[in-house]
Amino acid sequence: MSDPVRVARASDDLDEQFDAIVDALRRDVRTLRQQVEKYGRTYQKHAEDRSRETTHGELDEETQRDYRRLKQLQLVIQHIESSAAYLLGSGIDPSSDSGSLEAERERLYRDVHDGPAQVLANAIFEVEYLERITERAPAEVRQTLKTELANLKGQFRGSLDSVRAMIYDLRPPELTELGLAEAIRNYASEWEARCGIKVGSQLDLKDTGLSPMEELAVYRVMQEALQNVHKHAHASTVGLAWSRANESWVLHVTDDGMGFDLVTAVPLPGVVGLLSMRERAELIGGSLQIQSTPGKGTAVTLLLPVEKKVEPLRPRRNERTHKEQE
Repeated sequence: MSDPVRVARASDDLDEQFDAIVDALRRDVRTLRQQVEKYGRTYQKHAEDRSRETTHGELDEETQRDYRRLKQLQLVIQHIESSAAYLLGSGIDPSSDSGSLEAERERLYRDVHDGPAQVLANAIFEVEYLERITERAPAEVRQTLKTELANLKGQFRGSLDSVRAMIYDLRPPELTELGLAEAIRNYASEWEARCGIKVGSQLDLKDTGLSPMEELAVYRVMQEALQNVHKHAHASTVGLAWSRANESWVLHVTDDGMGFDLVTAVPLPGVVGLLSMRERAELIGGSLQIQSTPGKGTAVTLLLPVEKKVEPLRPRRNERTHKEQE
């Protein structure tokens, strides 16, 4: 694990020290969570193996001890994550409307992650434990118990998938850690697996030079465009492109869905999403173009001009020579 104190001592600036401690804490909390989840997977495998080795599927004393340890670890990591949530959200600047919006997203992310998501994950684990001990039940009720528990676990898993999708939409951690293009790639991959719609991506991995607010707005437009496809397009494939064209960055999202008539689109449910994307584009100085034809799919294009850096005029060579002579 990182040593935030040693990292912080590298600078005498208090802001830099604070940021270094927060970054180290973020990495360490994530590492701890991954270690606990790995322990849980290992325990589950061992418990299943030991259960098959016993006559009635009973868990031995060692397995029960490991189970108690797992519950203790899960409880501790929940407390650590909850305690660290304030610091982990402290890098958000609430001085602007967009900052306030993202601060609220950060708060919701933590609340959902530490609350419903963890409760559902624990509930699934408890059901799996109950499934193993149903082998002790009388034969006449054993199958009924197994069926009911399987249905219950399926409901929990479906709810957990929905909650995790909502968490991902609230806060894109890869945006800061990996950059915009990789964050788009990761979201598209997760969205493809969740929605069952094939995504073909062409992404420019160069540094965008955009501000964090601009990159976030592009990311949100991409999310909204894909959600519109999922909810309304009935598409089988989606094309996703992010590239630099002349003096603009361009996000292009196309689908082979049912399309719609732009002239009569006002009553359609997906129009609210289109308006949201247009507003986000305009807030960062961009523009949104929508092309669609009934039966021939839809194309959403975000154009974001890149400001040119104006270099100071340099005197001509003869002018420099003249001045130097003077």
